Amino acid sequence: MQLFYNPDITENTAQFSFDKEESKHIVKVLRKSIGDTLHITNGNGWLFTAEITVADIKNCLVKITSKTLQPKRNCHLHLAVAPTKMNDRYEWFLEKATEIGIESVTPVFCDHSERKVIKADRFEKILQSATKQSLNCYMPKLNEAISFKEFISQNFEGDLFIAHCEETDKKSLKQELKSNTNVTILIGPEGDFSTKEIELAIANKFIPVTLGETRLRTETAAIVACHSVAFVNETI
Repeated sequence: MQLFYNPDITENTAQFSFDKEESKHIVKVLRKSIGDTLHITNGNGWLFTAEITVADIKNCLVKITSKTLQPKRNCHLHLAVAPTKMNDRYEWFLEKATEIGIESVTPVFCDHSERKVIKADRFEKILQSATKQSLNCYMPKLNEAISFKEFISQNFEGDLFIAHCEETDKKSLKQELKSNTNVTILIGPEGDFSTKEIELAIANKFIPVTLGETRLRTETAAIVACHSVAFVNETI
C-alpha cells in the first residue's frame, strides 16, 4: 500500500482535489487513472480509501469511498532534543523516530547548543515523508523551538527523564520506563547539558538517566530513547 498525506481531509470530506505537485506524481509518475484506488491520511489517525474520478496531472480529483480511525499507541512519547550542529543529523533523527514511533518533538536550545536556528518547514516535510513511508496515520507533532528554561517550566504529564553524560547518580532509562505510560525525555546537544540545566531539570522532577555505557551522539541518543519506549510498549 502507498499512503498519501493531506491535513485538510476530515472525516466529513466526500471528495478531494490534490495539488499540482501531488497530482502530477499520481497521474504521471505512478500512472494512476480513473477508477484506481488511493489511500490517504490526514495525520490525525484517519485512513481514507479513495477512488480517482478525474486523472489530471494538474488537478487529480478523488471521492472518498471509506474511512477508518486507526487506534493510537498506548503511550505518548515526547522527545525534547537539542538541535544538532549539522541539520542533516537532526533530520535523520526525525525520520527514524517517526518510523519507530513518536508523538511529539520539541527542539530545545541549551547552554551548549551550537545551533540556535532550525528549519521548521524542512523538518515538517521530513515528518510527512516518514509518516507516509511507514504507513503511519498519526504524524508526529513538531512543537515550536524554545529555550531550555522555557521548556522546563511547562506542565507535563507522565514520567519525566533527562539523559546526560555527567558522572553523577543516574538511573537506567530501560529500567525506569513503564508500559502504557506517557513519557517526556530530554536529550542534550553535542556538548551535553550544562550542570545548571541538569540541576534545574531535577528540580522540576526530571529523573536523570543513562542510555548505556558508551557516549552517544545527540541524534543517536534520541533514537535509543525512542526505541526503548517502543520496545517497552510493544504489543506483539
